[in-house]
Amino acid sequence: MSSQSLASRIFNKSLDYIEIVGNKLPHPATLFGLLALIVVFISWLGDLLAWQAVHPADGSKITVNSLVNGDGLRWMYTNITHNFVNFPPLGYVLAVMIGIGVAEGSGLFTTMIRALVLNAPKKLITGTIVFAGIISHLASEAGYVILIPLGAVIFYALGRHPMAGLAAAFCGVSGGFGANFLIGSVDPILAGLSQTAAQIIDKNMYINAAVNFYFMFVSAFLIVILGTWVTEKIVEPRLKTYDGSAEKIPVEQMSDIEKKGLRWAGISLLIIIILLALTVIPENGLFRNPKTGEVLHSPFFDGIITGILVFFLVPGLVYGIVVKTIKNDKDMMKHIIKSMTTMATYIVLVFFAAQFVYFFRYSNLGLIFAIQGADFLKNVGLTGIPLIVAFVLLSAFINMFMGSASAKWAIMAPVFIPMFMLLGYHPALTQAAFRIGDSVTNLITPMMSYFALIVAFAQKYDEKYGIGTIISTMIPYTVIFTIFWTLLLVIWMLIGLPVGPDGPLYLN
Repeated sequence: MSSQSLASRIFNKSLDYIEIVGNKLPHPATLFGLLALIVVFISWLGDLLAWQAVHPADGSKITVNSLVNGDGLRWMYTNITHNFVNFPPLGYVLAVMIGIGVAEGSGLFTTMIRALVLNAPKKLITGTIVFAGIISHLASEAGYVILIPLGAVIFYALGRHPMAGLAAAFCGVSGGFGANFLIGSVDPILAGLSQTAAQIIDKNMYINAAVNFYFMFVSAFLIVILGTWVTEKIVEPRLKTYDGSAEKIPVEQMSDIEKKGLRWAGISLLIIIILLALTVIPENGLFRNPKTGEVLHSPFFDGIITGILVFFLVPGLVYGIVVKTIKNDKDMMKHIIKSMTTMATYIVLVFFAAQFVYFFRYSNLGLIFAIQGADFLKNVGLTGIPLIVAFVLLSAFINMFMGSASAKWAIMAPVFIPMFMLLGYHPALTQAAFRIGDSVTNLITPMMSYFALIVAFAQKYDEKYGIGTIISTMIPYTVIFTIFWTLLLVIWMLIGLPVGPDGPLYLN
């Protein structure tokens, strides 16, 4: 037996094990409900065993608040609804989805992606598809449902292997999930979870939705460059020439009315950007801090969710009016309501996730674990760059078993953000490291919610293509992205740049 076949068998067995373990995990909402119950039990145990820690800031003694005694039971009974309604990610995401719903429902996102890909020169088509994949993060499903099959269609039409086009689109949409040129719907979700976790240590800590924007913006260029290189230098040569019999599907060109709609949407977006800029650029700008004149700690960033809502709502509305997908207020509300219906699962998830997070905070378990964990890491010497790199790899590993970014972060943030804060790292850096790990293994885990859909797209070109085909095709992206994206974060830390507005690397 050759070493290659042995390695292949070991790899396939590993994938089978991952799939079995992943399929046995309960629904994420159920998982958070169980975790909340576990917190209740551990709080009782911790109170019984008198667990405690010394707060490193003021020397005060931290003890466990039991959720089983009279005070704890009264607190749970009176705060279940409060926990749900006041959980930061809930309001943030629902507000943003109003704008995204109009932009997506009007057809703006779909047309924008088609225009981007269709108008690119042939030499730049690979990079353009990866770029379009990153941009597609602004919409909930456009990247997976539209761009990935479109990438295969375009490559096939140009005489290139359709699987290479599919891989290029997939690497941008899913592998580069943590990178973006604009603030998307996932940013307020993660920021809200980070804020809730950070307030275990600092009750006044505020994390804005753009806290990773500088790093994610630069990362987006890195993903485009790496995705293009891997596609053209590794993936496409390995695939060789496509000799299948799949029918070539003509790439639908844009109509004149769609072009007109894009122009007017672009003009409206430019006006919105100018108006928002005028609120913060002048020294007496309306949305600057009225007392200090600051921009970072100002109404502009406090209300950045409103800015993101308007950023999507107005161009989407203008586009819909021009192309007549929005003829009246009922049409606009229909698109908003449709986008909200897709959030039903998320709302249920948030109810249970909020209980877990707030139970964890009330019990003081998060603070005690963070203090003890930070002391342990100090004692073993795992701090600085090695610590952050290890956290990226841990996030990537966990992502193999649990696909939802928000579900993972809701579990990890209450533990790691306070722990890293006690070691001197700002939540913005911890969140940025998580986003790298959360992205790079999306391409090779069957637990990713759209993985089966990707297999179905591939089988249109060859019915023999399966999970193994997709994973073997995408592994080079995972390896290269992990190495160079983590290296970018290391360089970022060495230079000492903030990862976003009000997102320093270290705590004062």
